[in-house]
Amino acid sequence: MERSVRELWAESRELLGLHAEDVPRADLPPAPLAFVRDHVSPGRPLIVSAAATRHWPAASLWPTESYLPDALHSTDVSVHLTPSGRADALAPHPHPRRPGARCFASAHVRRVDFPSAVRLIRGSDPAAGLVAYAQQQDDCLRGEYAAVAGDVDAHVPWASEALGCLPEAVNLWIGNSCSVTSFHKDHYDNIYVVLSGEKHFLLLPPTEHHRLYIRDYPAACYIAEQETEEVPPRLKLEIEEPERIVPWSSVDPYPASPEEMAAQASSFPLYFKGPRPIRCTVRAGEMLYLPSMWFHHVSQSAGPNGLTIAVNYWYDMQFDIKYAYFNFMRSLEIKHSPSDTSDDAIEGELEEKNI
Repeated sequence: MERSVRELWAESRELLGLHAEDVPRADLPPAPLAFVRDHVSPGRPLIVSAAATRHWPAASLWPTESYLPDALHSTDVSVHLTPSGRADALAPHPHPRRPGARCFASAHVRRVDFPSAVRLIRGSDPAAGLVAYAQQQDDCLRGEYAAVAGDVDAHVPWASEALGCLPEAVNLWIGNSCSVTSFHKDHYDNIYVVLSGEKHFLLLPPTEHHRLYIRDYPAACYIAEQETEEVPPRLKLEIEEPERIVPWSSVDPYPASPEEMAAQASSFPLYFKGPRPIRCTVRAGEMLYLPSMWFHHVSQSAGPNGLTIAVNYWYDMQFDIKYAYFNFMRSLEIKHSPSDTSDDAIEGELEEKNI
């Protein structure tokens, strides 16, 4: 079975015409018909150059240090706080009787005025145990950030025409290099637009589901140690009650040490000894089309203003025959033999991390 799945990985990448660090780029936004034919229908990502956003006021205003704090000076926003910059990610289980176990950890969410949120984000420091990220994901650009929503297009016209609908949600993301998003997938076609700094994506197509070892983890949440309005608060992790189970990727593609790399590679060989993930960097002004169900891991670099700022448009995916095929494929149980594969991918990851 493993051999057949590996053949599927290779064939799907060949059909998509994708290789490591090889996401297609376009100098101009595609015509809707061409976008459907070349990207939506086959499920192929696309990066569109900064020409697509040159007319947006946000393209010139948001990267400055003062515009957003001035425009939103009296606006309360939601800021997500974690000790390490990894929200919606796996963390060590907090119970002392569960050594080695992991849980799915969500951020502590605090409402603060926008200038305070920016100060928290710029002052993020994992060594000090606090990283802030504005990542509300509830159509927040048209909600709590409505005062500046007019600085970007309400939708992406060529994508809306091609997909036959308007976006269900438009979100604003503000962070810096301390924040990392773990491997996950969304049931949306995603147009992701960077306006300050850069976003660095690792991508896996839906056919490579088994490489991420999706397993069930108990849900947990960071909470303030004392129920006060102290900012920044001291955080601790607690398991949710009643118990809630979250299926999540077990793989950390960037282990922090050679020992952790060896443990990850031994536990998750389908990832570390499989084909390299597809890598791309989306720079300020550029758009990434990420098809629904694609797995993505995201890190970021701040712009000159000390922030990484992005907007994304979520369009409802089509639950068609491809979705049925995906569900069938992920139901297959893959038994792997770590000794059957080479160490090329592991060596490449070690070189990249200088481990």
